[in-house]
Amino acid sequence: MSQTVDRALSILPLLAEGPADLGRVADRLGVHKSTALRLLRTLREHGLVYRQEDQRYRLGARLFALAQEAVENLDVREIAHPHLVELNEICGHTVHLAVYEEGEVLYIDKVDSRYPVRMYSRIGKTVAMSVAAVAKLLLADLPEPERRTVAERLDYPSYTSRSTPHAAAFLRELATVREQGWATDLGGHEESINCVGAPIRGADGRVVAAMSVSAPNVLVTAEELLALLPLLRRTADAISREYSGTAVPAVTAVPDTNTAPSKDTP
Repeated sequence: MSQTVDRALSILPLLAEGPADLGRVADRLGVHKSTALRLLRTLREHGLVYRQEDQRYRLGARLFALAQEAVENLDVREIAHPHLVELNEICGHTVHLAVYEEGEVLYIDKVDSRYPVRMYSRIGKTVAMSVAAVAKLLLADLPEPERRTVAERLDYPSYTSRSTPHAAAFLRELATVREQGWATDLGGHEESINCVGAPIRGADGRVVAAMSVSAPNVLVTAEELLALLPLLRRTADAISREYSGTAVPAVTAVPDTNTAPSKDTP
């Protein structure tokens, strides 16, 4: 039975390459045409495979409906939370999780620092989009026209002397974030708070959420916080793999140790 299931499932990635006739399916599986036909009939009965008028087979609409339903029912917060807690237990600093929804970046989870100095951020609160590390990660993944539109409609408050001053500078920073695969906010929202963030990606490689580690400089310097970047990225990749349901390493850019971190809230 397990061999039958394995063979049937092996047909799906073959058809993902494009329509295939019975002979090609049989050859790929290494079985007789009668065996391949039996498997195809079963998949067809469940709507996972469709037979075209030219007698070739392609993936069925039911497969796409199931995939869409699965994606819609995924809860990135539920999947990420244990990983956020573990990261917090290791480093001791505040950990945030954020998403981009309806033109805003929102915190959807937070694990507080173990230290007496606490951050005022809270779940459900919007993020300062022009400076926040998580916002940069989420916006950097948008298609270029949408990214530019968002950047041009934002206000650019001068929270500190390190805040992003205008749309052109923000777009340059987003391009850097997109290339390097991580982001920082080094005193851009509050002079005393530094933050480093990493993306969480879905099966298609797109960023579905972003996470960050934040700490006041009375506890750690910016350099000490940046030293947590490898741990942060491993955590984000672990969440990405679990979220996308794959053992394949998440798609992230290789850190560029020669690139100075951008100077711009978690």
